[in-house]
Amino acid sequence: MPKPEAVTFKQLRALGAVAACGSITQAAEALGLTPPAVHTQLRLLEENFASKLLHRSASGGAQLTRQGQTVLSAAQVIEATLASCAGHVRALNSGMEGLVVLGIVSTGKYFAPALVARLQAVYPKIEVQMKVGNRDSVVAWLQNGSIDMAIMGRPPRSPAVSSLPLGPHPHVLIAPPDHPLAGPGMVPPDALMNETFLAREEGSGTRILMVRYLDRVGQGTTYKIVEIGTNETIKQAVIAGLGIALISRHTVTEELRAGRLVELNIEGLPIVRQWFLLHRSDVELSAASQRVQRFIADQNGAFLPV
Repeated sequence: MPKPEAVTFKQLRALGAVAACGSITQAAEALGLTPPAVHTQLRLLEENFASKLLHRSASGGAQLTRQGQTVLSAAQVIEATLASCAGHVRALNSGMEGLVVLGIVSTGKYFAPALVARLQAVYPKIEVQMKVGNRDSVVAWLQNGSIDMAIMGRPPRSPAVSSLPLGPHPHVLIAPPDHPLAGPGMVPPDALMNETFLAREEGSGTRILMVRYLDRVGQGTTYKIVEIGTNETIKQAVIAGLGIALISRHTVTEELRAGRLVELNIEGLPIVRQWFLLHRSDVELSAASQRVQRFIADQNGAFLPV
């Protein structure tokens, strides 16, 4: 029978190190232990779960079994929860009323710093931190408990969340001002299919939105996508004439005002989504998080770029 009460952090960290390094020998080096010591921790962990957690090869490599992957996932949640707990305790020990960690999707970094600065001015005894990442990262942080709340677009299906709408989030197609499709006239959607589209990595909410739009208007026509890592680089690449991009209008406000970029006039655009403030519905917000939540909600989107 499994004995989860006998599992130790050393055992879980040994499993995590093997998963990351690919062998017991390399895991031992990463942990500053001897291979026999790591082997002992793994043997005890397998005994505690009454299951084989690793496949070991003759060459010394090691891969997690399905059971091992399940244990590793739980270990990662435990590590993230402890790290979050340590941060909250540190804030309390330093005389603060609490710590609130906001997860922000990458597109939100254009307005989130000013919002956090305002929060810190209004609530000087609450420490507010930001964690910025793509949609997949923010959802993972919600899942493992390393953030208290998130500002993002469409709420995820998992984990279950409670969400508050914050304001509109328009997405537009941008091009350099001398682009052949730029101008006051309406551009037919099929004219887009010969263009090169610059897009964020897989997992980006903006990329998902772009692909859905192009698949719909293109009706099966193939199109070229060039992947670029950040919104800033995408903007510079569009200005340089390397392609066009579907992007949040909130990321290009200044460039549009300055005339370095233009918004193409195309049927079906802009695509307007919503910003949401959300948190896991199965986790009760702290008093500090509740105050931050109320403040953000009461802004009615006033912090969003126009």
